[in-house]
Amino acid sequence: MKPPARLPRPLLCVTAAVATALVGCGTVNGTGTGTGSGTVSAGRTGGGADRSELEARARAAQVAIENVYVTDVPGFDPAEQSAGVIGDDGFSVTYVQQSTGAHIRLGVERGSMDAAGCPRVPLGDGGTGGAVKCTADGERWYRTGGARHEYATVTDGRLVRLDADLGTVDRATLRKAAEAAHPASDAELDAVLPDARPGGGAPVERGDLPPVGDGAPDNDVDAGG
Repeated sequence: MKPPARLPRPLLCVTAAVATALVGCGTVNGTGTGTGSGTVSAGRTGGGADRSELEARARAAQVAIENVYVTDVPGFDPAEQSAGVIGDDGFSVTYVQQSTGAHIRLGVERGSMDAAGCPRVPLGDGGTGGAVKCTADGERWYRTGGARHEYATVTDGRLVRLDADLGTVDRATLRKAAEAAHPASDAELDAVLPDARPGGGAPVERGDLPPVGDGAPDNDVDAGG
């Protein structure tokens, strides 16, 4: 079992430090305000996307569609701009409680976890910098480290992790979120997957690069500036 290779590539609108940014993220129901239901509501594309479009959107996000999980957290809504890839082809989305700014991050990657390896897996996105303590809780691992805690579940060859700040999300709420995590239905995929970027996100061609050499910009100017 390998720990996450890197952080989610999209810029997360949700941060722990800037609570005022949470409202600006909006939620995937398209209203820009939390419904408090905790569910992912369909309809981001209007009439709903078919399976081929959903698979294309997952590929554009570099996410394996089978790694897209969602959960149901009473009082929390998924922040649209937080959805993206982690590791090689995993998926991550952050659920936000608009009234308090508390948030729960759901991450799914291929892998496993056992008693020996559990303490060695960093907690959260980049780790907390402290020791990780693992406690078996039914079929899950309850993990704590620094100011954060997490539930980790191994299912169908995947490691499903939900982590949050200890001071804003209690263990019971986090456990309910872990219990409710499940593979996304087509309607949930339509709601949570980022829209595919036009052109597949190909790099923009620059006109100031010389045809040979190391590709440094050509900043020469004509006479007179």
